[in-house]
Amino acid sequence: MNFIVFFALIGVVSCFPSLFDADLDPHWKEFKQTFGKSYSKDEEFKRRIIWENKIKWIVKHNLQADLGFHSYHMGINKYSDLTYEEFTRTMMGYRSGNLSESIASHWLPLSNIQIPDTVDWRAQDYVTPIKDQESCGSCWAFSTTGSLEGQHKKKTGYLVSLSEQNLVDCVTENDGCGGGWMDTAFQYIKNNNGIDTEASYPYKGIDDTCHFNPANVGATCTGYVDVGPDESSLQQAVATIGPISVAIETNDRFINYKGGIFDDPTCGGSLLDHAVLIVGYGTEGGQDYWLVKNSWGVSWGLGGYVKMSRNKSNQCGIASKASYPLV
Repeated sequence: MNFIVFFALIGVVSCFPSLFDADLDPHWKEFKQTFGKSYSKDEEFKRRIIWENKIKWIVKHNLQADLGFHSYHMGINKYSDLTYEEFTRTMMGYRSGNLSESIASHWLPLSNIQIPDTVDWRAQDYVTPIKDQESCGSCWAFSTTGSLEGQHKKKTGYLVSLSEQNLVDCVTENDGCGGGWMDTAFQYIKNNNGIDTEASYPYKGIDDTCHFNPANVGATCTGYVDVGPDESSLQQAVATIGPISVAIETNDRFINYKGGIFDDPTCGGSLLDHAVLIVGYGTEGGQDYWLVKNSWGVSWGLGGYVKMSRNKSNQCGIASKASYPLV
């Protein structure tokens, strides 16, 4: 009986290669080399299956996009060997806090003002290069530093990269890699009389002990303003203030976004789970979009950016929790 079981197992194992598409072998090798992937034998089997299924799904979507059924394309990135559940457990870190609304100033809609049709704050050097939160739900920290970097540049003329790790380690009202809220981080920076520079307090992507150093402060914050929750107010704020912190709802299609305007009616906005930074807006092919900086590295999206639908009934909830710091 033991011999029968043994040879049966050999038969099953020998069938494993047939589960893979041999034509994808060189692409799988290139994927691992490009993103520095290394697996045990059992783990590689699991990751290859996930990756191949994602390839087929992406190819089908992109064929439909080429025929005009979608306004965006999807593509492979360094997360393409993860399931949606695995990705969301570590990367989605927006958590709305319990700060009293009276702490924040509130945006007052502007009247009799002409705002431009297109804005891109990168052209004004208000935006630091794309960063990578890695396997840590610290998106809230990157959204916070992004908007403060822009406001600091606007006030002083200097673009200074600020420390997300300072926020992950020291904002006790948030939960570090477990998630957080931008308003809470702004309040911390105000109470703390500043935030350290990226150079002095580099990112580790883990929860660590707080070692903020007042001698290394790169920017300060005197308060913050909550905007919205409508897209008209958000557009005014982006046009007249600078980059704005926002929270959005994501889904598996967003995670695999590669280019075009991300227009997905299933992205409703009732379950905000990710924090990003709006750095501009515009119109392309007759379709309005928000220009959004993400924190998933340059292999994701348009070199780390995404164009998201604008004036589509607040798709993905992009205007629901917008804010920016005062400096």
